[in-house]
Amino acid sequence: MIRRIPRALVATVALTGALLACSSDNRPVSGKAPPASEYDLTAAREIISTANEPAKQLFGHKSGPSAQTPAAWGFYSKGCLAGGAQLPETGPTWQAMRLSRNRNWGHPQLIDYVKDLSAKAARQPGWAGLYVGDMSQPRGGPMLTGHASHQIGLDADIWMLPPTRLDLTPTERENLSSISTRRANGAYVNENWTPQHHQVLKAAASDPRVARIFVFPGAKVQMCNDETGDRSYLRKIRPWYGHHYHFHVRLNCPAGMSGCTNQDPPPPGDGCDDARQWVANILNPPPPDPNAPAPQPRREIRLADLPQQCAAVLQSQ
Repeated sequence: MIRRIPRALVATVALTGALLACSSDNRPVSGKAPPASEYDLTAAREIISTANEPAKQLFGHKSGPSAQTPAAWGFYSKGCLAGGAQLPETGPTWQAMRLSRNRNWGHPQLIDYVKDLSAKAARQPGWAGLYVGDMSQPRGGPMLTGHASHQIGLDADIWMLPPTRLDLTPTERENLSSISTRRANGAYVNENWTPQHHQVLKAAASDPRVARIFVFPGAKVQMCNDETGDRSYLRKIRPWYGHHYHFHVRLNCPAGMSGCTNQDPPPPGDGCDDARQWVANILNPPPPDPNAPAPQPRREIRLADLPQQCAAVLQSQ
């Protein structure tokens, strides 16, 4: 009788093979395979022993980046980050918040983007720059708490609180809270929303590096109603649950990075009708669909579920 090999074991073997077939800088090894004595057997055994552990435990406890060429591997909600760069805790027009989380990391393209956006925000009245929330962990991957995305170093949360000072202490950054800009459960903006929020979001979405921006539906509708100039950037601003204490920026995969998977582009048009439908559903919720399947608990992502390159990201010194 032929026994079926479990998929998890197949994935584990593939991960181990990927590790052994790569050099220390993650380049494929060419030519004849070296003898077994030259393999990093310790690393291989570690991969085998951890392949089925929750990946958040493996990535969440890495305090520094991998010593590799920068690369985003996989998808925003299932991947990892090689050669991550750290956003400095404080800059001329930004401060990273919640430093204890160690989530001010990203692909170098994200670091450059945040710096550029903060300089544009600093030109708005009442804004000294940006308070930057969660980006990614040093090696990306699933987080111990919070986000399902932010795994490949191309996502960043920007606080809605206009910074008035950029000399906050680490303790202040742990205790200061952002502000909510929504009312009626996200159907409308509240008194905290200002024209400057509109301009910061417009600048954020107008950058060609951006794939989309998530914000609560009422903010998108307000921007649709107030915009009197070029409306093309509105296509990238998408309504989503929550996102009233911060807005979420997602960048496109860097050019030429074949191991990175982009999200499908937003539908054509400015997306304003879609946002208005979100608002209508908030104000007058449709009846529940009796045929809708019951929600299923989400299974923990394991190392074996991630791109094979993520094994090397974890093992890199």
